[in-house]
Amino acid sequence: MWTETTRRQYERGGPGYASDLSDEEWQVLEPYLPAPSGLGRPRTTSLRAVVNAIFYLARAGCPWRLLPHDFPPRSTVQRYFYMWRDMGLWGSINRQLVAVERRAQARRSHPSAGIIDSQSAPTTESGGPRGLDPAKRIKGRKRHIVTDTEGMLLDVMVHPANIQDVHGAVPLLQRLRKRFPRLSHIFADRVYRGKKLLKDLQDCGPWKIQIVQRPAGVKGFQLLPRRWVVERTFAWLSRARRLSKDFERSVQTEQTWIYVAGVILLVRRHARH
Repeated sequence: MWTETTRRQYERGGPGYASDLSDEEWQVLEPYLPAPSGLGRPRTTSLRAVVNAIFYLARAGCPWRLLPHDFPPRSTVQRYFYMWRDMGLWGSINRQLVAVERRAQARRSHPSAGIIDSQSAPTTESGGPRGLDPAKRIKGRKRHIVTDTEGMLLDVMVHPANIQDVHGAVPLLQRLRKRFPRLSHIFADRVYRGKKLLKDLQDCGPWKIQIVQRPAGVKGFQLLPRRWVVERTFAWLSRARRLSKDFERSVQTEQTWIYVAGVILLVRRHARH
């Protein structure tokens, strides 16, 4: 909830855009960006300006063609964005910042428990794979995420919305086990119940799926243990208006924007500390 204290804490003043990196935030992020390759012409574009442009697009949700002219040229920003997307850079930065934040909290770098959930988002005329989620009545894609118990994003997978959560969770958790070998306990809602999910995950080691259900007879809003954490993460990510819909043709691009939104949150948290 916004209060006078939190508004002052998160206020983004200064001569630039509110999405621009402060000096402290740039010091956090800069070490994770690729160094010059040493081949070809020397780099003349400021990576800080490129990152500021990407963060502006994420927060404002505007098309590439509406990128303000005080950023580097649109073609230059796009070239860096898609190059870093293909490298998996933003996902790597997100995981490293999560590890740093967990160590700052006197916890192990790799979590042993996580929380899984999905969010359906409508797509636009841009094309690409999509499907109808009959439960939410949304035609588009699902953003399947897993967070740690503090709500920090661990991994994300985007797939058509007609794929049920229990099926979409299998490749996500299989990939997650390779990146976080200690992770074995997952909190989830009732759509992940049953033995099918555990059976499909047998090839990547033991898992415990703990179903957190609404108490019997309760109507209306109910704050459920653990599950509220991942819902809060979706709310945090939704501050990036680029994620208000799925505007992308490629699911890989959509996943990259979700990682960008996660990195924005973590960089600002580290800078405040």
